[in-house]
Amino acid sequence: MPLPARRSAAAAAFVAGVAVETPWLGAALAPVAAAVGLPRAAGGARAAGAVVAGFAVGSALAALTLQWWPRSNDEPPPAGPARRPAPALPEGAGLSVVVNSGSGSGALLPADPEETVAALRALLPRAEVRLCGPDDDLPELLTEAADRAAAAGGALGVCGGDGSVNLAASLAHERNLPLAVFPGGTLNHFALDLGIGSSEETAGAVAAGSACGVDLGLAVDDHERRVFLNTFSLGIYPELVRLRESLEGRIGKWPALAVAVSRALAQGEPVTVTVGGRSRRVWLLFAGNGAYDPPGFAPTRRTGLADGLLDIRVIDGGSPFARTRLAAAFLSGTLGRSRVYHSARLHALDIDSLGTADRISVDGESLPAAGSLRLAKATNALTVYRP
Repeated sequence: MPLPARRSAAAAAFVAGVAVETPWLGAALAPVAAAVGLPRAAGGARAAGAVVAGFAVGSALAALTLQWWPRSNDEPPPAGPARRPAPALPEGAGLSVVVNSGSGSGALLPADPEETVAALRALLPRAEVRLCGPDDDLPELLTEAADRAAAAGGALGVCGGDGSVNLAASLAHERNLPLAVFPGGTLNHFALDLGIGSSEETAGAVAAGSACGVDLGLAVDDHERRVFLNTFSLGIYPELVRLRESLEGRIGKWPALAVAVSRALAQGEPVTVTVGGRSRRVWLLFAGNGAYDPPGFAPTRRTGLADGLLDIRVIDGGSPFARTRLAAAFLSGTLGRSRVYHSARLHALDIDSLGTADRISVDGESLPAAGSLRLAKATNALTVYRP
């Protein structure tokens, strides 16, 4: 049997990889891959066999990469009912917005916070837009804005990253106010999962009164109740996310994840928690507000925000050679089938004792915690403007 032609294999792998993400572009490039092999194929049956083998090997390798890097889904997911009653606020009348100047370097709005304020005022000239500067207290400004919005029968708005949106969502829920989210942070997970790609889209939804209902995740410990729109976690997950996000702009998402996993495992230790009366050592416990894709170690995108479920993922740290087995399962793309990985979709989860886990992460914010903890859902509890 002839050896595969290397150029044919490379061309087929490239085109097949493109086709996995964008089928129409892969079809358009297919003649280019064919042209790479045609000159050699004209050299006889053996050469033609090598070209065919090259195409087969290249295509198989491209398909195999899906084991590690699942195909991305660019379609905006449904986030609850198509519509929910919300006040239409022409030109933003009755809307009170706080812009957080410390939310990071997002690409969806001007880098200068003053320009961001001006842009929002141009979109919604009757809205009240205030800037939270470095010396201001964000919770205080958001509370004042929520009180004014409630008095006006309007809505609360926030421009910032997921941490800022989390604060605003808690206040909007307490006062039964609709929430307008203007993506202005570094990553904007909640806005993107909601299908909001720009402030213009949010402004249009506010003016039209277009809204939907979303779930709130709840983390209730011995002292207070915290809301999460995206994720709750304990263990190494917060550090893993921080490392991945600091690297992915330079080396790409999945290579950054591999480096982050290696560093987090090398530097971290499992924490001990008690669940169901049983003590467990875990590398991480992750709870998503809604079902996340893909399955495994790197959840990145939700299929909905109003399913009433918590997406629970646990990496066991008590098994023999747990660190080595976890690294091997991740690198081989088999974590979803590994005995160190456990997942479930639940309505609630009770953690009897946080044990050695003295900190938790809620929507990316690291917080102190102690005692027991209940993870639950407030289903369809928040109204959010959505185009």
